[in-house]
Parts: sequence; structure tokens; C-alpha cells
Amino acid sequence: MGKVYLTGAGPGDIELLTLKALKVIKRADVIVYDRLANPEILKEAKDGCEFVYVGKADSHHSLPQDEINELLYQLAQKHEVVVRLKGGDPLVFGRGGEEALYLKERGVKFEFIPGITSAIAVPEYAGIPVTHRGITVSFRVVTGHEAPYKKRSQIPWENFKTDDTIVFLMGLHNLDKITKKLIEVGKPKDFPIAVISKGTTPEEKTVIGTLEDIYERAKDLPTPALIVVGEVVKLHEELNWFER
Repeated sequence: MGKVYLTGAGPGDIELLTLKALKVIKRADVIVYDRLANPEILKEAKDGCEFVYVGKADSHHSLPQDEINELLYQLAQKHEVVVRLKGGDPLVFGRGGEEALYLKERGVKFEFIPGITSAIAVPEYAGIPVTHRGITVSFRVVTGHEAPYKKRSQIPWENFKTDDTIVFLMGLHNLDKITKKLIEVGKPKDFPIAVISKGTTPEEKTVIGTLEDIYERAKDLPTPALIVVGEVVKLHEELNWFER
């Protein structure tokens, strides 16, 4: 019985991969990787390493989650080192917890290797600090894409009226809904918001706007994209070091 390493690949820039993640990738017998994991990382694997793609894009999933869980279990029967490579961090909307529980119930050893989450890194590359003295003392990370089988939203929209900074992951296709909900709960229409496409990569692009106009400005950006809502967005013009 092998061991499964639920590993964060970071937000895109290969140089943001952690040393611990790189170490286990170099030892891997098989790597099961997501769409958002930079494929350049796979070049660090040893000769003979097997690669299995299980990416998910919008409504198209190469493998459903329950089949991914079973795949990891089956691979652990055959290989000593199995790396499950996930974009960002495995436990920030990465479903790493579900995979770990499935493995534990079947007696498979596992380990979490944290990755730099896009929730912080992508705004940072765009010159938008999620916290800043005198502007914000807290930030909230929210999924922008809830499970389709949920009949009622689990997002506590009413609480967002007073939040300092809100970061939505995977929310570009729901951008119109998100902005309308925020206005509905009391955010001003002219409240600052940013959409950052392909963050930390050479194709990064940031669009700045307000809750009222950002949808028309940013709706055609390519995914993956991240949304930042808050006064800290105004710092982008001064701190935008990467895109320049």
C-alpha cells in the first residue's frame, strides 16, 4: 500500500511551488493532476513517472469526483508514491478533504502539502493587498461556484455588507449574479471591484470597475479568473508591479 500526497501546485507561476511539493513530485511514481496545475511542473518528475489528467472545466469533467477518489485508492495499491496535484491549495475549494476522507476510510496513508492559494497570491501579483493598514483588517474567501445540487445558496450574502475585502474564486461565470447580490444586501453601486484573469502567469490581466459596471467590462475575460471586492482595489494603480 502506497501513500497519497495531496499537494498544492500554487496559483500558476511555477516558481511559487513550495520546496516540499517539489521534493515529493521528484519522487512520485504517478501524478494525478488538475487543469489549474501548471503543466510545466510535470517536467520535474522522474523518468518513468505516470501522469493522469483529471481536470474539470465548467460543466465538463474528465472524471467525476467520486471516480477521482476511487482512482487515487486504486493507484495507492500499485504505487509507493502517489501525488495528487491541485491548483492553489488542496483544501481551499480543492476538495482535498473529500479525497483524504475517502482514502482514510480505506486504510490508505495520506499527507497534505499546502500550496500558495490564489486567493492571496493572485491579488498580490495584481498589486491588490487583501489587507492594508488603515483600509481593511480582514478578508473573506468565498466560492463563486456553488454545488449545483444545492437547492439553496450556502453563501451568507447578508454578512457581506460590512466585510472589508471579499475574494471570490471560480466566479467569473456568475459575476453578474455576484455583483447584483452585493448591491442588494447594501454595498454601494460604485463600490470598487477587480477581476483578475490568469493571475501570476504571463497572460495575467486585471480589469477594474464598480459593482455596477464590472460585468460589462470583464465578462469576456478568459478563465481562470478571480474577483476582489473592496477598497483595497484602489491600490492596484499604484502597486501593479507584475503586469507592468
